[in-house]
Amino acid sequence: MANEVNLNRLTVFVALVRAGSFTAAAEQLGLTKAMVSQHLARLEQELGTTLLLRSTRRMSLTEAGTVFHADCVRLLAEAEAAIARVGGNRDTPSGTLRLTTSTDYGMAVVAPALASFCQLHPQVQVDLVIGDRINDLIAERFDLAIRVGWLRDSSLHATRLGSFRQMVVATPTYLAIHGTPRRPEQLAAHGWIAMSVLATPLRWTFVSSGGTRRTVRMRPVAQANNAAAVRAMVLAGAGVAVLPDYLAEEDILAGRLVVLLAQYRLPEGGIHAVYPGRQPPAKVRSFIDHLRGRLAGE
Repeated sequence: MANEVNLNRLTVFVALVRAGSFTAAAEQLGLTKAMVSQHLARLEQELGTTLLLRSTRRMSLTEAGTVFHADCVRLLAEAEAAIARVGGNRDTPSGTLRLTTSTDYGMAVVAPALASFCQLHPQVQVDLVIGDRINDLIAERFDLAIRVGWLRDSSLHATRLGSFRQMVVATPTYLAIHGTPRRPEQLAAHGWIAMSVLATPLRWTFVSSGGTRRTVRMRPVAQANNAAAVRAMVLAGAGVAVLPDYLAEEDILAGRLVVLLAQYRLPEGGIHAVYPGRQPPAKVRSFIDHLRGRLAGE
């Protein structure tokens, strides 16, 4: 029977009892008196019982109507409370923010951003999962993913937060022993530490300031599936590699790494926030804005 009852009629029924007459209920609901009467008649038909006894002068609840009215009042109050809670979550960050990102970017950028975000929004708890596989956000119940690089086709929604530069780097000690390459072609003579998860880890295209493109195939001495591991091998003097700026900048400023062929450009990668659903909750929107601000140096 519950599947056959039009739940919208519960609101009309409660308003009718509260107003005390069909005329008053019609005015409150913005309906005609005939429509209010029709809703009640159909509700009684759907329930298979009489709810109201009415005459030309008065109306009164039946025993079944009294019990049903109390239940309807409770149900509508709970529905209003649920709607209010959803509305509150829409505007105020709260609850658990479960997100995922890659290991290197998570450690270098996302984790520090989450720390400052939690200070601003103490009512939000964070569950950060880092790893180098692409998680299924819906199946694994993630609110958000921060993805670095080039997005795959997806039915998920994505917001671009910024970009990162790729730089060829080596240690001063390595360069003192093996020499400093001045042209892209000279990299082929050096030991290359490759990022194995890239589509073409041994083939790189360099673009000069004048737009000239030079593609070089490297000679690998080692490879790793994680940028942080590639960085560790470069710092240990194993060879030359491409690293993203967010992993290499501190080492460059400290003199531990040297940027090579700075006059040439490599493809820039994007930083994206990816999330399911068209209307993400406030906790997701707020962290996206927070991370975007940090990336912009605000």
